[in-house]
Amino acid sequence: MIRSLRWKGAAFTVPFQLGFAFLYLLPIGYAVHQSLFVEQQSGLGLGGSTTEFAGLDNYTQGLTDSAFMTSILRVVLFACVQIPVMLLVSLVLALFLDALAARVAGRFRILLLVPYMIPGVVAAIVWVNLYSPDVGPLTPIGDLFGLDLNFFAPSMVWPSIGNLLTWHGIGYNMVIIYSALQGVPRELFEAARLDGASEIRIARSIKIPYVRGALVLTGLLSIIQMLQIFNEPALFRNVTPQTVSDSFTPIMIIYNQAFNAGNYHYAAALSVLLALILGVASFLFYRFTSKEAD
Repeated sequence: MIRSLRWKGAAFTVPFQLGFAFLYLLPIGYAVHQSLFVEQQSGLGLGGSTTEFAGLDNYTQGLTDSAFMTSILRVVLFACVQIPVMLLVSLVLALFLDALAARVAGRFRILLLVPYMIPGVVAAIVWVNLYSPDVGPLTPIGDLFGLDLNFFAPSMVWPSIGNLLTWHGIGYNMVIIYSALQGVPRELFEAARLDGASEIRIARSIKIPYVRGALVLTGLLSIIQMLQIFNEPALFRNVTPQTVSDSFTPIMIIYNQAFNAGNYHYAAALSVLLALILGVASFLFYRFTSKEAD
């Protein structure tokens, strides 16, 4: 009977397992297979093309591709600044909501989640128009205070994108952290207050240590999302192509290789390399934060 119940319970996971196999495992396997080949043009390029086995040549080319490696370094440096800022703002907002009454906190929670409900492309279009010196309100406001604001300048592109991503992501991260805060025993707060601890001391010594797991989770998800950033730089490139090149991020390079240059095999190899880098970065982040938690 126990074995029968186990099989019945496992049957509920079949739709997920099928979706995972067809939407994740098969595409990954196909990308790995495509990355092992190269398309050769016959003669002077006027004849047909043949697909030949290349082994790890595409991976070697990707690891020595200065544009690809530079784009990864560029995104990693940006993530080292943007992710901590976004998580800090999300943590402060979660602590603020936790200090409010449940009914009031529910209203603010919905309000802060509105930016996350907006699709990323739509949010990027909205902010690009807000940044625009022609139709946006931010540049005239800066002029009133004597500030020459050019959000598309080379020195301002990353801060502009970072502000967009922070605005879009703080609500989602805040909800995860706030949910973790709801699991903290309220008796600890009462005991700390009886001992004379201030609300800031309670937040620093009790609440934040209890939500370390939620911070690790949100940090992990942010790293995965950040290394795959595409929509925002692509829309910025339409406005300022002289500042945002077609090799600005790794995904933009992969997109151009696949759909502009038609080099699908090399694009597949770059995709696999990026997935491996994401896996290593996520593993190292988890190991480091786990040791800190211990």
